[in-house]
Amino acid sequence: MLIDKHGRKINYLRLAVTDRCNLRCFYCMPEEGLDWLARKELMTYEEMLHVCSVLVKMGIEKIRITGGEPFVRKEFMPFLTKLSKLQGLQELTITTNGVLTAPFVPELKKLGIKSVNLSLDTLDRNRFFAITRRDELPRVMETLEALLHHDIEVKLNAVVMEGKNTDDILPLVELTKDMPVSVRFIEEMPFNGEGNHYTNLTWDHVQILNTIRQQYPDIQKVPDAPFSTSYNYNILGHKGKVGVIAAYTRSFCGTCNRIRLTPLGVLKTCLYGDGVMNVKDLMRAGAGKAALQAALLAAVGKKEKNGWEAEKNSAVRSALNASMATIGG
Repeated sequence: MLIDKHGRKINYLRLAVTDRCNLRCFYCMPEEGLDWLARKELMTYEEMLHVCSVLVKMGIEKIRITGGEPFVRKEFMPFLTKLSKLQGLQELTITTNGVLTAPFVPELKKLGIKSVNLSLDTLDRNRFFAITRRDELPRVMETLEALLHHDIEVKLNAVVMEGKNTDDILPLVELTKDMPVSVRFIEEMPFNGEGNHYTNLTWDHVQILNTIRQQYPDIQKVPDAPFSTSYNYNILGHKGKVGVIAAYTRSFCGTCNRIRLTPLGVLKTCLYGDGVMNVKDLMRAGAGKAALQAALLAAVGKKEKNGWEAEKNSAVRSALNASMATIGG
């Protein structure tokens, strides 16, 4: 079992299968993109399956596949099929931008995937282009419709950015009136691949909630699921829910139950910290299952108490200079 030094059971893995993405969201990467990792530097699907099988036997119960954008990596669906068959894995979910996802939704349903996080920062096509530098909103909405049609739970993730999409908060909330979706507003984080983000956050979780409450004064807090990163709310008469994620404020860190693997194979015990080990290098150096388990136990045992401690301990602050695409945020 994976237990950190604060006594927290770690049972959730976020696995980034690629650093590449078909959007160019300004808060994630420069317009020209990134210096993409060479294929030989990425973990192979076989390596991912191996480390996931080891982690599941050590207590990982939930795996979320992220990127970059996972659907841009070739042979992604066959990998997902194999991963879904890991004995002991209780939940397999995906985070996607939805551009390429719609045709695969029926297959996702067959694999038993019950929940998908869909990134959607605006419902306005012009603002979508301004944020992502791509005119792909219709394809994202097609994915949303397909997921709902196949009764797959949808969580819409919207990063709130001052001067960019704060006018979209209420239209996105309005989706919950007739759709059984959870719309979750996320504080902007500093991971844009350029290391030049501000740290004085105006649109924090308090400001976001106050904006929603002005329009919907009957919004009510509902109990949050164990280990939830979002503070969740109901609006009377709405089919869906609203959530606010204090991703920069980091007020939910105390109950953290997750670890991350980057496409390079770097294990991160906190989004705001540096990588603590490279499982790909360890496997390629010939480490057997026992050695891999021992290394994972040692790494997880050193997990920081919260994101502020992890950021402080990041010696060269490389974590904050990274792009979200490279760390599976």
